[in-house]
Amino acid sequence: MSTPYHAAVRAIRMLPLAAALAASATSIQAAQPVQPPAQVRTQAPGFYRMMLGAFEVTALSDGTVAVPLDQLLRNPPEDTASRLAQAHLGTRAETSINAFLIHTGSHLALVDAGAGDLFGKDGGRLLDSIRAAGYRPEDIDTVLLTHIHADHSGGLTRQGKRMFPAADIRVDQRDVDFWLNPANAGKVAKEERHAFADAEAALRPYIEAGRLKPFDGETELLPGIRAVAGAGHTPGHSLYLVESEGKKLVLWGDLIHAQDVQFAKPGVTIRFDVDAAAAARQRLARMDEAARQGWLVAAAHIGFPGIGHVRRSGDGYLWQPVRYSLEGLRR
Repeated sequence: MSTPYHAAVRAIRMLPLAAALAASATSIQAAQPVQPPAQVRTQAPGFYRMMLGAFEVTALSDGTVAVPLDQLLRNPPEDTASRLAQAHLGTRAETSINAFLIHTGSHLALVDAGAGDLFGKDGGRLLDSIRAAGYRPEDIDTVLLTHIHADHSGGLTRQGKRMFPAADIRVDQRDVDFWLNPANAGKVAKEERHAFADAEAALRPYIEAGRLKPFDGETELLPGIRAVAGAGHTPGHSLYLVESEGKKLVLWGDLIHAQDVQFAKPGVTIRFDVDAAAAARQRLARMDEAARQGWLVAAAHIGFPGIGHVRRSGDGYLWQPVRYSLEGLRR
């Protein structure tokens, strides 16, 4: 039987629950939506590492640069636009600037040095990429230039200071003779003549330090690393053949600039070629070589990390990039 007493007890027992429900309701009303922090909008450190036999190879990003490929390639603009569209790209395509660090066990060699400050905020990230990869610019004992163009040699020097103070700079003598002689300016397009001043600014500190050491043609520069003649894009354009324990990697430099056009049409050249016909012959020969031999290839302007294989496809070729791998770092 319920009495006023029993009703009062029940009311007292319900008080904590009522208070909790009231507090919860108040909390819900007072809660504000959780706001995430601001978007970061910075890219991951630009390096990718793999083993080539006993050699450690690290691809390094110096950044990217957007270039109007429909204007630069010697190809019908509508065909260029169509091929780029198939790759979900516009005609002003973002192009990688890659360099490659090779640790042989006894040498730490850098192939190409990026653009430094010459390409603005989106270039010039090579030093950060080297550090992110676990090395210091001061650790590098040799810089192998595929050729002397601003996006390959500009990063050697900043504000007159050598960025690789312990390194010898190796580059084909023909490129040194061409780009360090202003009398040759008439041999390139007017809009490319700044390259002579760029070359002087990048290399002069190394010349004064006795660190510029040109080579002549095909020769072994370090154990397991050999220069291969690739003239055309520039008079002394060089490829580098890296070999360890039977594994081979060919560093192409500027053998190719627009992967979505020039693999399918190797005969297409670019305005920056000093000798366009020779550059086209080199590209066709080296693509055929890579496809036949099954060698790994690395290039400065193929999408980062710029390492992969080439295979025949009809009248042209296809690019097969390396896959991200952890197993590949084990021997």
